[in-house]
Amino acid sequence: MKTIWILVLVVFYNGISLNGVATNVPARPPFVSIGALLPFNSTIGKVAKVAIQAAVDDVNADPSILGGTKLRIKMQNADKSGVLGIIDALKFMETDTVAIVGPQSSVTAHAISFVANELQIPLLSYSSTDPTLSSPQFPFFVMTARNDLYQMAAIAEIVDYYGWKEVIAIYGDDEYGRNGIAALGDKLAERRCKISFKAPLTPAATREEITDLLVKVALTESRILVVHTFSSWGPVVFSVAQYLGMMGPGYVWITTNWLSTLLETDSPLPAGTLDDIQGVLTLRMYTPDSELKRKFVSRWSTLTSGTTAYGSNPMGLSTYGLYAYDTVWLLAHAINAFFDQGGNISFSNDSRLAALRGGSLHLDALNIFNGGNLLRQNILQVNMTGVTGKVKFNPDGNLIHPAYDIINVIGNGIRRIGYWSNYSGLSVVPPETLYSRPPNRSSSSQKLHGVIWPGQTAQKPRGWVYPENGRHLRIAVPSRVSYCEFVSQVPGTDKFAGYCIDVFTAAINLLPYAVPYKLIPYGDGVNNPSCTELVRLITAGVSVLKQKLYRFSKVQWFFVVYSVSSFI
Repeated sequence: MKTIWILVLVVFYNGISLNGVATNVPARPPFVSIGALLPFNSTIGKVAKVAIQAAVDDVNADPSILGGTKLRIKMQNADKSGVLGIIDALKFMETDTVAIVGPQSSVTAHAISFVANELQIPLLSYSSTDPTLSSPQFPFFVMTARNDLYQMAAIAEIVDYYGWKEVIAIYGDDEYGRNGIAALGDKLAERRCKISFKAPLTPAATREEITDLLVKVALTESRILVVHTFSSWGPVVFSVAQYLGMMGPGYVWITTNWLSTLLETDSPLPAGTLDDIQGVLTLRMYTPDSELKRKFVSRWSTLTSGTTAYGSNPMGLSTYGLYAYDTVWLLAHAINAFFDQGGNISFSNDSRLAALRGGSLHLDALNIFNGGNLLRQNILQVNMTGVTGKVKFNPDGNLIHPAYDIINVIGNGIRRIGYWSNYSGLSVVPPETLYSRPPNRSSSSQKLHGVIWPGQTAQKPRGWVYPENGRHLRIAVPSRVSYCEFVSQVPGTDKFAGYCIDVFTAAINLLPYAVPYKLIPYGDGVNNPSCTELVRLITAGVSVLKQKLYRFSKVQWFFVVYSVSSFI
């Protein structure tokens, strides 16, 4: 009997199953250390901090998720920007963590993703959505929210839907802002639209700098403005715009999802701030309604008890909070699969960092996670349903079914005017109802509800004006010596009179907008100029003649030339 028990112990000790197949699955550790990098007091961070902790507690409360192993999380308050923020992130990576939730900033993510590649530690960010971060250059960076590439595609489709062709981009002058606007330019170009003027602002822009920039913007032709920035100084842009009279009729303001995040988190906003953003369109990452989502939303007031967002207002739950919550669950499922496949948590020294031993940053303390590649593969293979809906990655490393709510700020709240999805474009029905149908991108299928635009008008803005500093419409007028009743120059002035001029002026006055123009004489005033020669000069692209004739387009010349020649 003793011999049998000894044999059984030997079999299980050596990891051999009764059918003779080696299992070699190591015992699971009692704890797995993960980290979180986020600024605790930012608009996104203060919500994400609560959501991440709630997710860790929920995972640990369910022994079926990790087979008895618990998640142990360490949160780092990444409230510094620039180089200091990157240094803090590097110090945080000295700890033996298998994965890091964050960072929140795309700029920081760019910097430490190189380190993550070296240490093979996956970074799972619910808020760093710079399109270039999904590049194969950063294999250990996993974007667990919607890539801004899709957000820019949505804006481009909105611009095209309303028939506008040019937009002005106002953005933060850093990697996040520049890369986002570059993506917007590409998506607009696909629809034969373009960015006519780029207005970058430093991340620490002052009110004076914003004022100077918006004054330049007001002098341009386009009235379609896209604001891709941070919630820290985004509202200041609208405050200045209100002061400059740029929130009235004729203007269109579209923001990326920073504004919807601010509205969700800090609502209700101060009355003055709400007045500044009336009529603005903003986007919000779409999350379908579900039982899981409703349960988490109902818990939010309990989770945030004792915390406030703005003044005494309770802190609202933004979509970033939902994605932060799902990020932890995604990581937990990946760690479970990692253990099921025989993964072992161990670290080794990087010999290339040994030369840095003794430095103030202690970079020699950074260790390589030996199971990093296996964990990363399992992260990208997760297929689960969370509070944000279906969580699954496509071959490009982006979440499937990207979609956005399109929101109009009206009065004291917001109104959803439709949806955008990468599958079906613009619609007034939830995207998931269209996934079972063949994709339809025809113009007749693209629909949105009515919008209340800036200036409290429901009439769609034209989208452009003649710029204050723009060129006049220059029109050549034959300087004739006969049939002066049709057209002639008033002696001693630069003005013209006659039937053709009266008809032209009446037509100009019928336009719903002002057209600055200048009539330029063509001819020597002694002989009747040839209208045929005038047309020939247009097609020849003549720039300057002795008669002070400049290069114009056929549209600019057509009216007067046709009117005169038809009577002679």
